[in-house]
Amino acid sequence: MDILFLLIPLSLALVFLIGAVFWWSLKSGQFDDLEGPAHRILMDDDRTGGD
Repeated sequence: MDILFLLIPLSLALVFLIGAVFWWSLKSGQFDDLEGPAHRILMDDDRTGGD
């Protein structure tokens, strides 16, 4: 029973920390363009310019 006094506040702190990191990533634009990098890899022009 005593372990619950440690685990419940620890889990709440972890939830708030994960929520804050997720909120920061949303506000900093980490999820703005999800398809752009995939298209850039597929459409990359690998010509060496010698021919």
